Parts: sequence; C-alpha cells; structure tokens
Amino acid sequence: MTKLVTIYGGAGFVGRYIARRMAKEGWRVRVAVRRPNESLHVKPYGAVGQVEPVFCNVRDDASVRAAMVGADAVVNCVGVLTERGKNSFEAVQAEGAGRIARIAAEEGVGQLVHLSALGADANAASSYSRTKAEGEARVLEAFPSAVILRPSVIFGPEDQFFNRFGKMAEKNPVLMLVGGNTKFQPVYVDDVAQAAVKGALGQAEPGVYELGGPDVDTLKGLMADMLRIIHRNRPIVNLPFWVGSLMAMGFSALQTLSLGLFHNGILTRDQIANLKVDNVVSKDAKSLADLGIKPTALQAVLPDYMWVYRDGGQYDAIRESAKNLREI
Repeated sequence: MTKLVTIYGGAGFVGRYIARRMAKEGWRVRVAVRRPNESLHVKPYGAVGQVEPVFCNVRDDASVRAAMVGADAVVNCVGVLTERGKNSFEAVQAEGAGRIARIAAEEGVGQLVHLSALGADANAASSYSRTKAEGEARVLEAFPSAVILRPSVIFGPEDQFFNRFGKMAEKNPVLMLVGGNTKFQPVYVDDVAQAAVKGALGQAEPGVYELGGPDVDTLKGLMADMLRIIHRNRPIVNLPFWVGSLMAMGFSALQTLSLGLFHNGILTRDQIANLKVDNVVSKDAKSLADLGIKPTALQAVLPDYMWVYRDGGQYDAIRESAKNLREI
C-alpha cells in the first residue's frame, strides 16, 4: 500500500522541494496549506492525484487533525518571518508546532520532521528565535523521536534573502545593510529538503540537526559576492544597529498608523535582535554530513537564478560578448 505524508506548509519555499522529493519516492503527498487554490503548483510534482493541496490552519486542532488522518509521516514547515494578525510567532512557531506534534502522536504517525531555525534559543533577545526554541521543546515533549532541522539562511530560486537584496541593488545606487558583520552559513533549499525526506523515510536518527552550507561569510561579504554575480557596482554601507532600530521603529509606527494597511515586512526590531547573533552551525552539532548529504556551494546555484537582477537580464552575457566584436 502506498504510504502517505502530510506536509504542513508544503507549498512554501522549502515545503515544495520536500513535496517533490517525497513524490519521487513514490509516496502520496498531502500538502496542508491555508489557501489550497493558490497552491495548485504542487500538483504536477507527481502523477495525477499523487500530490494534493488541502486546507489547514495550524492554529486549529480539528484542522490539523483532518489534514493528518491516515498519514504515515508528517513534516512541519510552517513558520513566519514577521508577525501579522493572528499569525504571531507564539501562535504559529510555538503553539502550532506543539499542536502538530501532539496530534501526530495521538494519530500514531510513524515519523515526524520539524523544520526549526539555526539560532533557536529559549534565552534569545529575538521573539522569533525564542518561539522557535519553544516549538522544538513542545515537539520533543509530545513526539520524542522527532527529527528537528535547524537550517541557517536558506537560498534557492524562490528565496527571500538573495532575491530581496538583488531587488534592492537593482533599484538603488547604494546597498544599505544592518548587521553587515554578522556571519551566516547559507544552505541550499534542496539540501534541506533531502534532510527532511531522510527524516520522513526513517533514515535519520532522532534528534536535532544544524544545517549549513560549505560557505561561511559575513552578511557584507555575501552581498559583495551577490553584486559580482549580478554585475552591479554598488557601494555597501553597513549601518549601525541603533540606526537600524530607528528605521525599524519608523516602519512599525507606519504599520500602526495605517491600521495594518501597510505591513512592515521590511525591517523589524525583532530582526535587528536576530542580526546581532552569528548564524552558523555549532562545532559539535549533528549536520548534513551526519545525514550523508554533501552541502551545495553558493557559487554552484546563485548565478542560475540571480541573473534576473543584471542590467541586461538574460541577455547580459550576449551584450558583454558583443563588446569584443570589431568591425570588419
């Protein structure tokens, strides 16, 4: 009998890669999302009817249980970068994660994989990091054999990291950063998906895995590499944290004054707190290597999707080549 996996948040950036790989493994894939009609892009990942988006709100027990009925494995990819309405860090990343784990245990699910984040810490200054840690604790309390993945910043064609800064570099003469000296260890989205699949298939030992790529650099260094790839000559200005805090307060005030019509997805005080801490894999942590996965380098992937931010887009290479032509 074909096995079934339920992937909460399976139509998102990381979830879609996990869904595609689980379908290739021959599993039926149930993609639990808030807006199934906007998640139809996952259906072609498998044969007809193999991958199906279904409605789910992780803040509701009945909704989570309905999406999980009959599942052999569960993967939770749900998380928020900024709070909006009822989708607070606490509601989604702590309570939601605990709810999924508790119901998975009640339903007799065989394997549970939980996607957390590098930097999860119960004592962190950032609410994002604290609730990630609280979510992990709730998951392990309800489902002790869970596999927990803590990726550093994730890169790939649909990412909200390099794409965001690429757009900034495309439109602005100066690239301004907050936390330019903070270190990151970007990890490729499909490497994270491979790790999740190993957990779902029961091929990974229970516990916490910290996931990072082979490249460790400061935010400023990563942006310098990105600018070289997109052929943009932009000065990089590293703003002090206090300036970033003032900017974040201004954006948040605008959100309040506009009664939520403007959502501050640009820069928040919580993100400032996160940027003060390096985001790299711990020396003694279990990592991709323990899962038999060779991490993918930035340079192997970044040029394949960042070309859209070059001045000539897809024709950039042709234009550069044409400069070498001479009249006969």
